[in-house]
This record gives sequence, C-alpha cells and structure tokens, in this order.
Amino acid sequence: MTTLSHKPASARPIPNPERSLITRLNMGSGTVVGILFAVITYYLLRHHFGSPWRVNHGMDMTNTHFVNVTILCTMFAWSFGFLVGIGALIGPFRWLIGKDLTAEEQLYLAGDGQGIKRYFKYCTDHKVVGIQYLVGVMAMLGVGGTMAMMIRTNLATPGSHFIAPIIYNSLVGLHGITMIIAMIIVSTGPFGNYIMPIMIGAADMAFPRLNALSWWVLFTAIPVLCSAWFLGGIPTGWTAYAPLSDQAGPGMNAFLATIIIFAVSTAVAGMNITTTVVAMRAKGMKWNRVPIFVVGATISVALAIPAFPTFMVAMIQTGLDRTISTGFYDANVGGSGWLYANLFWIMGHPEVYVILIPGVAALMEIAPVFVRKPLFSYGAAIAGFAGIAGLSVLVWAHHMYMSGWMPSLNGPFMITTEFISVPTGLLFLVLVGTLWRGKPWMKMPMLSVYAFIWDFLIGGITGIYLSDVPADNYLHGSMFVTAHFHYTLMGAALTGAIGALAFWFPKMTGRMLNDRASYISFWLIQIGFNVLFLGMFMAGAAGQPRRVADYAQAFAHANLISTIGAYSVGLGMIVLLWAIIHSWRSGIIAPMNPWGSKTLEWTVPYPVPLVNFDEPPVVTSDPYNYGRSAK
Repeated sequence: MTTLSHKPASARPIPNPERSLITRLNMGSGTVVGILFAVITYYLLRHHFGSPWRVNHGMDMTNTHFVNVTILCTMFAWSFGFLVGIGALIGPFRWLIGKDLTAEEQLYLAGDGQGIKRYFKYCTDHKVVGIQYLVGVMAMLGVGGTMAMMIRTNLATPGSHFIAPIIYNSLVGLHGITMIIAMIIVSTGPFGNYIMPIMIGAADMAFPRLNALSWWVLFTAIPVLCSAWFLGGIPTGWTAYAPLSDQAGPGMNAFLATIIIFAVSTAVAGMNITTTVVAMRAKGMKWNRVPIFVVGATISVALAIPAFPTFMVAMIQTGLDRTISTGFYDANVGGSGWLYANLFWIMGHPEVYVILIPGVAALMEIAPVFVRKPLFSYGAAIAGFAGIAGLSVLVWAHHMYMSGWMPSLNGPFMITTEFISVPTGLLFLVLVGTLWRGKPWMKMPMLSVYAFIWDFLIGGITGIYLSDVPADNYLHGSMFVTAHFHYTLMGAALTGAIGALAFWFPKMTGRMLNDRASYISFWLIQIGFNVLFLGMFMAGAAGQPRRVADYAQAFAHANLISTIGAYSVGLGMIVLLWAIIHSWRSGIIAPMNPWGSKTLEWTVPYPVPLVNFDEPPVVTSDPYNYGRSAK
C-alpha cells in the first residue's frame, strides 16, 4: 500500500487566536462551568424546591427519594455544564442560528499549531482524541488496579482487617465498574481513533466533532463515578442487581449517572467508527483488503450499539424506582428483579466480546508482520468475529441458571453458549495457522500474541464448564467464575491492548518503546497473572465464594498464592508505565516504519499531518501479502 507526498503543517495558515470565543475555552473553563451548573442545580432543588414544593404539588416523595433526585440532577448538570464550558456545543448552536463555524474556527478546533495545549481542549483531530483516550484509559486502569491490589491485600490471609467489611463490597463494586469501562475502550478508544482512520486511508473521522464529543462525554462520567466514594459507595457490586440497587444508598446514584453518560459516549463513538469505515475507505480498499484490526473494531462497536442501550434502560428504570417509586423491580407493586437481570445480561454478555474482539484483531494485525507470513485465512477470521458477535446475543441467560428464571430455557441457552466455542476456535486457528512454520521476530508485540493464545485457551476452556448447567450449579458465585472472566478480559483483551500499544507506540509518539523495560514488564505481568488466577481457580473449585471480605482457613494457601501473583502483576504494570513515560519523553527516535508493516498508517511521517493524506492514497493489494504476489 502506498500514499503520495505530504505538505508540511507550517504551510497552512495559523488562525488568529483572538477572533472567537472558541479560542478561550478549554478543560479549565469546562470544569468551572460544569461545577457552576451543578451548584446552581443543587441549590435550586435543595433550597427552592424543598418540602413545600412536594406538598403543594401533591408529590408522594420521601426524603430519600428527594435526595436521589437532587444528586442525579446535580450530576447530569455537571456533565452538561462541562460540555458547554469546553465548547462542545458551540458548533451545533451556531448552526441552529444560521451562523456556522468559519474555516478558521474549524482549523483552530482541529488543534493546528497548538502543541500540547490541544490535548486539554475540545479538539476534533482524531489523533488528539486517540491520545486523550490512551491517557484516560491508563489512568482508569491505574485507579482500578490500585483497588484490585487493596482487595487482594485484604484477602492475603483469613481474618484480615486491612479493609473494613462495610467498605469491602463497595470497593469490589467500584473496582469492577471502573475496569469494565476502561476495558470497553482500551483498544477502540486509543487505536480506533488514532490508527484506524489512517489505516483505511481516510483524511479524518466521518464526524470529527462527534469524535471529540465522545471523549469529553466519557470524561465527565469519571468525576461522577469517583463521587460514589463520598456518597457511601456501591455495595451491590458492578452488576447492581435490583431490587438491591433500588434500596442502596446515595452512592448508587453515581453509578446510575455514570452508566447513562457512558452509554451516550459509546453510542456516539460507535456510530462514528462504523460510518468512517463504511464510507471513507481509500480508493481500491475493497472489503477483502480492509486490515483485520479495522474489521474487528467495526464489528465490536456494531455489537455495542444495540447492546449497551439495554443497560442504559435498566439504569433509567432503576433511577425512576429510586426517585418516584415507579416499581419496575419491586415485586410488591408488580415489578420483577428478573426484568433487571435480563436487561443487564442482554448487554453483559455481548459486552465481553465488545471488549475482546478489538484486542484479538490487533494481535492478528501484529502476527503477520512479525512472522513475515500472510494472515492465515482472512475469511475465517471475519467468520469467527461475526459468529461470536451473532451468538453473543443469544447466550445471556446462562448467567441466570441459578436465578430461577425460566428453568425450561436452561438447556437451549447451554447449547448456544457451547456453540460460541466454534467461532472462537476459528480465531485460534487463524493465529496458530499464521504462526505455523514461521520464524517470529520476538519483540514485545509478538510476545503478546503468544501470551494471548495461552491465556485465552484457559479462559475459553473454563468458560465451557460454566456454560454447563450441572457444573454451574456448583461453580456459580465462586472464585472460579472470577478467575474465568479475568482470563478472558485481562488475559486476552488487555494482553491484546498492551501488544497493540507496543506495536503502534512508534507511530503515536515518534519514539520506540523501551525494549528492556517492556520485556521485564511482560514477564512480571504474565507470570504474576497466571499465578494470581490459577490460585483463584483452586479456591473456587474448592468452594470459596466471591465478593466476601473473609474466608475459611481451608482457602488460605490458594489466596496467599493469588496475592503474591497480584503483587507481581502490580509491579509489572508499574514497570510498563515507567517504560511508556520514559520512552515517550526521551526514547529512541522511531523510523517511519520500524516493523516493516504493509498497512497505510506506516506510510505517513511522524508527526502525522493534520490532514492525514494531502492526496488520497490508492490501495493496490491486501496488507498481508508477505512472500506472495499482490492481488
């Protein structure tokens, strides 16, 4: 694949920074306006519409309901106010009044010539948005990982009081939802924004303003989620099952608001990625020439678009129960907790593959480059992704075997769940076939391919046990389940994302990731990870329940082993963080194509021009034609 020459960014006009309000808005102004909106909303609800308002208007609201209304409205006001303050709504407003943004203002929004300041603004350049997602994901993984270390420290020995039992459940819940949100965007956020448009030969994303909006909407959810710590936490776990969530304290409002805001962000991002891939591919890039990472990312977000709204609906209904006593999940007034469980898991199981598929696709992008062989059966890879996406919407009730909901459907859901191992097997076939008789170049990205095969093999096999009703009778609710989904999400998806970071780090930063530090971090993480969760498999198989702050002496050895593994993972992540920061600041300057890859992103220089390709590229072959003629 080739592209034509570029004009330097300095050849384009730099806008006058004094001409528009847009130039004065940034993350600081967004924070100020967001807080102002939140304070005003809280003041109006708390002081002007207090008890007399409820009585005079015949509102049957207890004090608890009113507190929930106040907190939720304040949180949404913060989110909306921040978007106003950072300038995210100026474009639509100007369009509505018939005075759209000038070319100069649009160039300023794209961050041209602004240096590091553009990363703290509402910037429409997809490369800036990709870096914003990358830093945001790293921060969320750091916070979630710190909470995980606190959990494991508490479980190192039976009878530990490192964390008070009343706090423990909230810690588990906050850890869970923080990591789930981070993992959903861990690959599609940074690489789907920075790399994917260049990969398909597009000048930018289809909707640049919406692209920036997707990040900043997500950003507003982070303080909302953090506020749960100061509101009593979320003692229900990250699943927030009703009717427990109806009865939980004010911290649950932070959870509800976070999920609703995050669902808006993912919908905007998913629509944008899908439209970009469908409508903006380079000339000659037929569907059988689209890089496999692009295919995986597109299938992932296409799966998320219909799945995530069900979780959003579940949260809206929970919010209505908590504020105006609608009773969607209250059996006393005709509601049902099973309604919540179905809405949640209709999202919850596809969400696993929304997380998994982009990471696997990134590793499929890496493997041909480092073994210098074509991707083994491109069609099988697509069939595997499509099969997983299709079947994932037909298996949700295997999470409800023990709930008592529709026992007659346990058999059919067991069959559909076991069927999903068939397209999953295709993904293994593609990777193993690509490696077969190859001579791999054992750099950090390639190590991640081998680690994925090992980790996901364990995650997949243990998932088959949990799909079987009799086995699930015994293992449900145990540490075995915790170990299984961590092998799938962390061992597979996060391993893929780390491999993708090492692979595309030179293109995103202009520097090579430190070899020695990345190798050290890899082995610390992978050895520690397997020690950690194999220990959990031992404890779970022996009967230890999850989500408990203490346990019997019989599980002491398994938990001590797991905690030792956790500290190894934590140390490895710290080394990786050091490698990223050090390399980004002062690492070896990267050549334009250090790996010798054939995809389009390696044909543009660093820094990538504002408009990726001054002249549209023409694609004449597939990206994996190593050792064979173009076709």
